Amino acid sequence: MSQLPARPDLDHLRRQARELHRAARDGDARAPRRLRQASGVVTLSAAQLAIARDYGFASWPRLKAEVERRRAALAGFLTAEADDLIAGQYRDRPRLRPILDAVLTALPALGPVTVQARGTIVSLVTPRRTFAVVKATTKSRVDLGLRLDQTQPEGRLLPARDIGSATVRIPLTAPDEIDEEVLGWLRRAYNENAAPPPPRRPARRPAPALGTLTVVIEGFDLPGLTCAPEPGGRVHQNIHVALTGPDKDRPALVVPGGRWLAIEPVRGDAPSARWEVPVTVRRGADGLDFTGPFVRGDRTDRHLGLAWGDVPGDGTLRLFRGAKLRLVDIDSRIIEQASSPGHRLVARIRLTDARGNPVCARVHPPALTWSAVRQ
Repeated sequence: MSQLPARPDLDHLRRQARELHRAARDGDARAPRRLRQASGVVTLSAAQLAIARDYGFASWPRLKAEVERRRAALAGFLTAEADDLIAGQYRDRPRLRPILDAVLTALPALGPVTVQARGTIVSLVTPRRTFAVVKATTKSRVDLGLRLDQTQPEGRLLPARDIGSATVRIPLTAPDEIDEEVLGWLRRAYNENAAPPPPRRPARRPAPALGTLTVVIEGFDLPGLTCAPEPGGRVHQNIHVALTGPDKDRPALVVPGGRWLAIEPVRGDAPSARWEVPVTVRRGADGLDFTGPFVRGDRTDRHLGLAWGDVPGDGTLRLFRGAKLRLVDIDSRIIEQASSPGHRLVARIRLTDARGNPVCARVHPPALTWSAVRQ
């Protein structure tokens, strides 16, 4: 069974039916068999029925109605000016245009959406703000950028780079890659950016501090200076790994578009990596909480972050992956012990994944272990 394109052309489907009818009349052996499966006669109507069934529809009128529904949905979003701008974006990569059309076809189910076309991207906007962007990044890939402020790159979600206000991206090479998982992320981005921001609550008095921990991160099994984590994707060169944070007193590289620095970068071919940071621990009604200049994430996702990127030699680290070491996952007994005088909290982390690429997203045991160590 064939799959109906996201932006189907009714004239093209009619031509398919006429060509099938003509082939049957001219004696093509395969054409009459297809027509007989749909009808007992060799007519244009039988050919249209055969085409409709090829695409999974019970009749030609139902196929036609679906084509008109999809065209109407797209027309409701795109002005003539926007359509012209989009045509320019995909003029030299026409096979990628169905990916954008498949995204646009999914919009009516989300709610009110405005499509804004610019020079190189298409922005999708809720009544409140932009929740997604679509960019033909290369000749073979479209990036669906999503604004998910509380979601870290993991699985199909990759770090967003120079894609409007997006925080993560999903690379797409064909329209059928827009599956239920991708639609679920698109719906989540819409819902998060359509709802009004929560009202500001009065500042709570911070819980009493249990103390300030010295946290030591010891990295091993670095991946080397080159890697290609995306199948068929870009090969990254001169990769480094660094701690994320705001500390300008330590050696650091600038992350373009980032709100933090890449602290104490380490070459990807180094034998090991080590960082040391202070973390304040507080005990509250909800249990332990962690704060400090290097601590990221909300109350339920406090973590220390590592950044992977290319270092071209201009003082920047071009981010392509990130990893997080979740403080909230640590056994409270280890925290208690590490908080005692003369101790520190040590994280041992394997810096490559099972495929030999830089480790990313949330790191789990046994790749990451925490222990309280006497100084």
